[in-house]
Amino acid sequence: MAESNPAPRTAGAPHARVEHRISVPADVSMVELLGRRDEVLRAIEQGFTTVDVHVRGNEFTLTGPAGDVALVARLVDELVEVAAGGTPLTPDVVSRSVQMLTAAGSNARPADVLTFNILSTRGRTIRPKTAGQKEYVDAIDRHTVTFGIGPAGTGKTYLAMAKAVQALNDRTVNRIVLTRPAVEAGERLGFLPGTLTEKIDPYLRPLYDALHDMVDPESIPRLMEAGTIEVAPLAYMRGRTLNDSFIILDEAQNTSVEQMKMFLTRLGFGSRVVVTGDVTQVDLGAGVTSGLRVVEQILGGVDDVAFCRLTSSDVVRHRLVSDIIDAYARWDRS
Repeated sequence: MAESNPAPRTAGAPHARVEHRISVPADVSMVELLGRRDEVLRAIEQGFTTVDVHVRGNEFTLTGPAGDVALVARLVDELVEVAAGGTPLTPDVVSRSVQMLTAAGSNARPADVLTFNILSTRGRTIRPKTAGQKEYVDAIDRHTVTFGIGPAGTGKTYLAMAKAVQALNDRTVNRIVLTRPAVEAGERLGFLPGTLTEKIDPYLRPLYDALHDMVDPESIPRLMEAGTIEVAPLAYMRGRTLNDSFIILDEAQNTSVEQMKMFLTRLGFGSRVVVTGDVTQVDLGAGVTSGLRVVEQILGGVDDVAFCRLTSSDVVRHRLVSDIIDAYARWDRS
C-alpha cells in the first residue's frame, strides 16, 4: 500500500485546491506503475483534468480541488496494489478502476477485483475485469445454479467456462457439460447432412473457442472421447441426470419455457449449473416465450439460485461495443 500524507484541511467547499503526496513502496516498480511510455500516468491525467499529477522518483504529488485529489489518491493507492498483485497496468485498467471508484452505490475495490485469479492456464491468468464480473464469479462459487444475464461482450460464457475448467482441475467435478440451443436448426439436427459433429459444430463453435483458450487443444479430443468434456446441443440433454458435473447452458434466451425447465431438471448430485444469455437477442419464432425472460419470475425466490445482471459497463470488448449497447437500449425505450 502506498503511503499518503494527509490532505491539508481547507475550510470551505471541496473545490478548494490542495496538495497531496503519495510515496510508492520500494518493492513496486515505477516503470510498471506508470506504464509503457508513461501511458498509465497519462490515462490518470486524462481522466482527471482538474488535478495536476507530478511524479518524481517514487513520489506522486497531486494538486487540485480537494474532492478530486482525494479520488485520484485512492486511484493511485489501488493501482499500486494492483501492480503489486501482478496484474499488468494499462490505460484500460485505469479506466475500469475509475469506473469502480465513481460508480454510485458501489463499494468495489479495483485491487480486489483486478487481482482475483480464477484460472492460470497456458501462460495467462483469467481474472474478472469489472465489479459486475467479480460479483458474477462470486455468485457461481456460492450457488448451485447461477444465471448470468447481460449483453454480448460481458464475459458471461467465458468466465463460466473458466470456473468450469477450474472446478475440473480442482476435482470438485468429474466432467464439464456445455450446451446451447441450435435454434436455426429448430433442434431437428437429424435432418441435417453430415455426422453429428458436422451438424452441431456451427452452433457450438463459440464454446469450443473458449475451451481452446483454457485447455491444451491437443488434450481436448482425448477428454471429449472419455466424456470428461461434453459439448452437445440442448436437445441431447432430455431424459438425462447429470451428477458431479459443471454444466453450462449458453444462449439461453433461445430456449422456450419448456426447454428451460427440462434443462434445469437435469441437475444431479454434486453438480453446478451456469445459465447465460442476453434477453435482448431472442431468436425464437413469433409466439414463443423465451425461457430466460421469465425464469426469474419463476425461480426468484428459490434458495441457492442466483441471478446476476451484467450491463454495458461490464463489456470487455472494444469501447465502442458499450456505446452501441447503450444506444440500442435508448432506442428500445423510445
